[in-house]
Amino acid sequence: MDLKGKWLQRSRWWLIFTVSALPVSLLVYSAVNQQLGADPAKEIVLELGTWAINFLWITLAITPVRKMFGWNWLAKYRRMMGLYSFVYAALHLLAFATFMVGWNWKILIIEITERPYAIVGFIALLLLLPLAVTSTKAMQRRLKKRWSTLHKLVYPIALLSLLHIIWQIRSDFSEALTYGLLLCFLLGYRFYQSRLKSASSVKRSAGGIKLKTQTN
Repeated sequence: MDLKGKWLQRSRWWLIFTVSALPVSLLVYSAVNQQLGADPAKEIVLELGTWAINFLWITLAITPVRKMFGWNWLAKYRRMMGLYSFVYAALHLLAFATFMVGWNWKILIIEITERPYAIVGFIALLLLLPLAVTSTKAMQRRLKKRWSTLHKLVYPIALLSLLHIIWQIRSDFSEALTYGLLLCFLLGYRFYQSRLKSASSVKRSAGGIKLKTQTN
């Protein structure tokens, strides 16, 4: 890669990194300037949670978008998007513990062990933790095939995150419906590609057996 190509790649990395950090930066700015409405604590918690899920969906969308449009450069940013999802999810829990329950451990434990939406959300965060820890290339080399298996946890994490949204709904289902339809597409695309790959593999195997039989 020439110098210009490296510069463009680095500039793109920093642009995506900076844009991804904007939501929390704007949230801090709004909080400092008292622009979060009548219930700033709730707004902070909800905003961080929303972006945790947004980045999780973006992470899942990278593979389909890359394959459909041939944007192979997107693959380099899947890890970054996954890490941002984890960071926003961790901040979401931290904000909830700080602003909603005031670090009252008794109340916090009750919340994450008795309320269904909090239980699935907490489990999703716990499952995100090993993915974040093993996201480096060094861990990928160390774990080998187990790395790919481990990182398939992103699928149940996404389903748990969707439940986390659904079980908090009081009246407006539009947000949950949007996330649900997007997730159906993202998982459905992977299922379709997997079936195509399996069918192609079976066809090649059958062709090999037929060729071997004719040779004999």
